[in-house]
Amino acid sequence: MQTQRKPTEPSKAVGQPKRYVFVLLNKFSMLSFASAVECLRIANRMAGREVYCWTLLGEAGENVTCSAGTTFAVDSELGDLQRDDTILVCAGVEVQSATTKKLLAWLRREARKGLTVGGLCTASYTLAKAGLLDGKRATIHWENIDSFAEEFEDVTLTKSVFVVDNNRLSTAGGTSSIDLMLKLIANDHGEDLANSVADQLIYSSIRTDQDTQRLSIPTRIGVRHPKLSMVIQMMEANIEEPISPSILAQDVGMSTRQLERLFRRYLNRSPKRYYMELRLQKARNLLMQTDMSVINVALACGFASPSHFSKCYRAHYDTTPYRERGSKSGTS
Repeated sequence: MQTQRKPTEPSKAVGQPKRYVFVLLNKFSMLSFASAVECLRIANRMAGREVYCWTLLGEAGENVTCSAGTTFAVDSELGDLQRDDTILVCAGVEVQSATTKKLLAWLRREARKGLTVGGLCTASYTLAKAGLLDGKRATIHWENIDSFAEEFEDVTLTKSVFVVDNNRLSTAGGTSSIDLMLKLIANDHGEDLANSVADQLIYSSIRTDQDTQRLSIPTRIGVRHPKLSMVIQMMEANIEEPISPSILAQDVGMSTRQLERLFRRYLNRSPKRYYMELRLQKARNLLMQTDMSVINVALACGFASPSHFSKCYRAHYDTTPYRERGSKSGTS
C-alpha cells in the first residue's frame, strides 16, 4: 500500500469549516460539479478534520437533472446565506433557459452581502447576466466564448482554464474545476494540502490561471508546421474582417501558391475553404447560443450580405440559418 504524504498543518486556526453552496441548474455538467466537490471531500480527509462543508441548492428545492441524465437531490431551495459562504453556480448545456429571473434576483441579492460567487463551466453566463462580472475578468467553456463576447461587452473574457478576480470565480468547464479548487485550497491551507489532494486525484499536472483551456493549434489539427499554425491563428483572430489568402501568405513569408500547397498537403482543403469553415462554425455557435439576428450574425462572421451568408451556410450545414435558429427554439 502506498504511504500517504502528510500535509503540513493548515495555516488557519482551527475553526468552523468553510462552506460552499453549490447551485445546480438544469442540465448542469456533472463532471465540473463532481470535480469541485471531490476536491473538498479529499481536503477534509487529508487535513484530518472538516475544513470544508457544502450544501446543494436548486431553484425550487426540487431534484435537478444533469446533462448526463442523472438526477440529484438538493438540500433546499434558494434562500438566505451566511456572509462567509461561497456560491458556486453549476451549469452546462442550455444555460440560457436555465438562467431564470428568480435565480438572477437571488444572485444579485446574495452578492450585495459581499459573498464570493463563482460559475462552473457555462455558469459564467449566469453570473454575467446578473451583472456580477461587469468590469471583471472571467472565462467560460471555449464553445461559448463567441456568444459570450458578443453579449457581455463589459466583461473581460479570457481563454484561461479558470479565473479568480477578487470575489468572482469562473472556470472553463470539465476538469478545470479541479484546478480552481486546488488554488482555493492552497490559499486557505497551504500548497502541501492542495498537492496532497492532487495526488489523491492522480492529478499530476496542476494548471494555473495562466494556462489556456484549448489545445494548441498544432495539437488540435495534428500538424506541427509553424507557418501553417501562424496562418490558422491569424484566421481565428480575424473572423469578422477576414484576411485574404495572399496577405496571410505574405505575413508568414511565403507565396500564395505555397500557402495553397501547405493547406492541401496537411488539411486537404484550400485556405479559403478552411477559413470559411471557421467563420461558419462561429456563426452556428452564435445562432444556437444567442438571440442575435441572422443579419448581425452574418456581419459578425465576415459576410457582407445575408443572402451570401445563407447560401454558404446551407452549402455547409444543409440547412438555412433561419431554420437553424428555429430548431434551437424548438428544443429549448
